[in-house]
Amino acid sequence: MFKEPASPSPRYVTAVELMSRRYDIWGLPVFGPADDSLSWVAGKKTRAEHSSWWSEETRQVPSLKGCRTMIIESPLQLIFRDLFYRLPAFAGRHDVFLKLEGFNITGSIKIKTALGLVEDLEQRGMARPNETVLVESSSGNLGLALSLICAIKDYKFICVTDPNANRATLRGMELYGAKVIVVEDRDSAGGYLGSRLEKIDQILRSEPNAVWLNQYANVANKNVHAEQTANEIAREFDKVDWVFVGTGTTGTLAGISERLRAEFPRIKVVAVEPVGSVTFGGRPGKRNIPGIGASVRPKLADLAKPDRIVAVKEESTVEACLSFVRNYHLLVGGSTGTVLAAVQQLAPEFSRGDTIVAISADLGEKYLDTIYDPAWVEKVIVPEDDRPARTYASVSSE
Repeated sequence: MFKEPASPSPRYVTAVELMSRRYDIWGLPVFGPADDSLSWVAGKKTRAEHSSWWSEETRQVPSLKGCRTMIIESPLQLIFRDLFYRLPAFAGRHDVFLKLEGFNITGSIKIKTALGLVEDLEQRGMARPNETVLVESSSGNLGLALSLICAIKDYKFICVTDPNANRATLRGMELYGAKVIVVEDRDSAGGYLGSRLEKIDQILRSEPNAVWLNQYANVANKNVHAEQTANEIAREFDKVDWVFVGTGTTGTLAGISERLRAEFPRIKVVAVEPVGSVTFGGRPGKRNIPGIGASVRPKLADLAKPDRIVAVKEESTVEACLSFVRNYHLLVGGSTGTVLAAVQQLAPEFSRGDTIVAISADLGEKYLDTIYDPAWVEKVIVPEDDRPARTYASVSSE
């Protein structure tokens, strides 16, 4: 259940005002103080108005006349911390609240991760502008976010990625000034992460000023999502019964799990990964959709304590993305489609009155040549066997 919104908004909004107030997408205020970013809540009115937002009488776009002007001083202020999309009857009779991170600058939740990792190095005195070369492995979104931050902060940046990264993301990194290295060989588990990490090791040996951010083991990855993403959820809802998080490095999962368990002790945390990911003991296999899953278990997974783990076939991810754009009119990314498929899979377990939150890490425009391209899907997303998506209880940390 949403918390109550506040009182009417001022005449217009500047970047300074946005530090202390938050506004919905029609320029109306919502409750509480904001962080150092823009914060909008989609369709959030009073509680009564919110409940009727999806009724036939109100399912229309309000007039944009009188929308507020927003002035920013840095692209890094374009982090939309409290934007949720209510999905009526998405999981059986249950509404689902999809936390949209794809409207952030560089298009994903990874802008938070990137800021957390870079600021951690700065606080430890390990990064010096115009001198330090920051290095990271990324399938796309984190690399793009780091490229922007390094451009703003005057660091050189090398991103090691793989053929699954989409062209738009690679080009974006280059335009921000990053050096992009694409590894071509799959590792022994059928993915590229092992090969990317080997390349990073080579760079660290050959470049004396190189520092690896290491999103896979750096607790700053976890901490930034405990302090930001989880708190953004906690302050929007009186209670949360289920939260679904796609897993790659598991930093987002670990941070959200840690913080929300403290706020909502009875919450069920669901880790979602693709079939072929090894993070939670699954059989290794070839994967084609970037941004979710891993072929090498990340160390941060030891800090993630999910109640449930759901692995989803890539065919189901594609189906979920296509169904979502038809029924809910929003292009979402591959990890979001995977998460949505998991939500629907566990729908029979939801109880009446449950509040269900799912994380949408990015949107779908970057996937038009892949997930949303029938020719690519027919060529690449081929099921290896007829095994159903697996669901099992939480495993103990290795």
